[in-house]
Amino acid sequence: MSTSFRPISRVLIANRGEIACRIARTLRATGRTTIAIYSDADAGAPHVAAADVALPIGPPPVGESYLDIERIVAAAVAADADAVHPGYGFLSENAEFAAACEAAGLVFIGPGAEAIALMGNKAAARQRMQAAGVPCVPGYDGDAQDDTALTQAAAKIGYPVMVKAAAGGGGRGMRIVERENALADALSLARAEALSAFGSDQLILERAVVAPRHVEVQVLADAHGTTVHLGERDCSVQRRHQKVIEEAPSPAVDAELRARMGAAAVAAAADIDYRGAGTVEFLLDADGSFYFLEMNTRLQVEHPVTESITGLDLVALQLDAAEGRPLPFGQDDVRLAGHSIEVRLYAEDPERDFLPQTGDIALWRPAAGVRTDAGIETGDVISPHYDPLLAKIIAHGRDRATARRRLVTALEDTVLLGVTHNRDFLRAALEHEAFAAGDATTHFIDDHAPQASTADDAAVLRLAAVAWYRARMSQALAQAPDINDELEDWSSATPLAQSCPFVSGSSVQVTALGGGSYAIDVDGDVDTLTVVGEAAGRLTVESGGALIDLDALLDDNALHLSFAEFSGPIELAQSGAADADQSGDTVAAPMHGKVMSIDVGVGDTVRADQRVAVVEAMKMQHAVTAPRDGRVSAVHCAEGDQVDADALLIELEPEAE
Repeated sequence: MSTSFRPISRVLIANRGEIACRIARTLRATGRTTIAIYSDADAGAPHVAAADVALPIGPPPVGESYLDIERIVAAAVAADADAVHPGYGFLSENAEFAAACEAAGLVFIGPGAEAIALMGNKAAARQRMQAAGVPCVPGYDGDAQDDTALTQAAAKIGYPVMVKAAAGGGGRGMRIVERENALADALSLARAEALSAFGSDQLILERAVVAPRHVEVQVLADAHGTTVHLGERDCSVQRRHQKVIEEAPSPAVDAELRARMGAAAVAAAADIDYRGAGTVEFLLDADGSFYFLEMNTRLQVEHPVTESITGLDLVALQLDAAEGRPLPFGQDDVRLAGHSIEVRLYAEDPERDFLPQTGDIALWRPAAGVRTDAGIETGDVISPHYDPLLAKIIAHGRDRATARRRLVTALEDTVLLGVTHNRDFLRAALEHEAFAAGDATTHFIDDHAPQASTADDAAVLRLAAVAWYRARMSQALAQAPDINDELEDWSSATPLAQSCPFVSGSSVQVTALGGGSYAIDVDGDVDTLTVVGEAAGRLTVESGGALIDLDALLDDNALHLSFAEFSGPIELAQSGAADADQSGDTVAAPMHGKVMSIDVGVGDTVRADQRVAVVEAMKMQHAVTAPRDGRVSAVHCAEGDQVDADALLIELEPEAE
């Protein structure tokens, strides 16, 4: 490994979104020029505005823009860049990209192509780690990839087994299989997803460790033979094998275990002559045994929690390592102070199995007092082409309880209107007794299903009624500018109740009483709420002696509402709209995306829960299943079609007697 010093002054960020914005902050702070790239869909994105120079690289599909090695390298050369920072995702763990950068005379801010290639293939990584003495989960990483070979291997390992893409991570190309009769479908979906995301459909199998913790160790290595670790992060709270809450240090790791896991991680990095920042991931069993899972040869999404407890800037240290500088500290100098927890704010619907969502961001206002790494702003459009991660919210405290409380408060103060997201689910998860006790495993979401307030809750509907009424009155006043605002709720007649057009299981009526007070009737239960303040579109409402800050925006389809206990849309009934199909005779797209396959044809007989199509959105593939037994009477789409959420895909009819 070369130890020559090579200064870096101009850096192209081969990424987008929040990570591109975060990298740009450190580049500015260290006096370096920031060069952004953008697809046609991202021309006005925040990461473009954050850069000194920005270059277009193609249309929205990632294969024609953010995954196009030739275009990105050409852009870096044209911008006279010294180096390329890959961020995470996209090409960050692509050995071919790292080699292409080096061949073009660009410093790749990360490890060498050889280390990326080795650790990027889970089969090869398992074999190398086993040889290096790092404990690994029993599994199969052989060359035979046909269904027969994998079925035989799974039987030998024993169910449940994990099916994983050999060439990637992040939950893509990963399925857990409980029984042999579910293996074939899992292999098919995992191969397709892996090929789409990573360009390889090679799979490995591993024994599914029951209810483990997912604990990873941050490592740093320079070009002078020094490798250190910065402690561990606990990333056990996951959905679809993707992390949603991370913390450092882990509540399950004591000093002795930290030393053992840290030594194993350092040994893994040293064995492959690693350079820069990387993460060695482990599964931690209840008995304290831990097993190598994979090594991420890049910066992690959750790196801020490590920065919070160490006081280090990992991007700055990546730049130092890429320039050939020695690490400025040794293992004995690393100190962990306090506790930090991060949540990932996703455009997804927890009520619909966390399916990714698209839409317009009508209002974005991050909370004060905590760190928020975001790649969005008011007015942005969330595209189906990219990962649904919108922002990360990170809180630090002197201990875990303090950090958790601060993060709960920060989530309550975070306002995101216009697109469905997981804010309230995250808040409910942080407040769940199992998480508060530090007992969360990778089964936390499945076992506990944290429940957030919903659009049908009476307390939510009361506040929604006030917000809807005020928004309607504001619209009316805007059309009649000569009317004094003080007359907004005044009437010479007896106050009349107005029915709120909410699509819910409740009847909601609002009656203006004057003076900012409103009688709200929810299914016959009446309560009075009073608006006591209004500033910059935010209402302060008194309800039962409590003051509630409320943000709301009204459009033709929904009232978008946000306060401490709830954030999301309240759907509005459309006059003259037909009732939604409730018969189970149709199969609709679960989200906006691309139809990857149609697995049935007209006349085919299907069974309830049988896969009939696959739709891909935001780099994840989702099986669409039949709602009941029946016969296919019509197919309304074809492979390759782009479809909207709830678009009609397939029609069913009863089987012939």
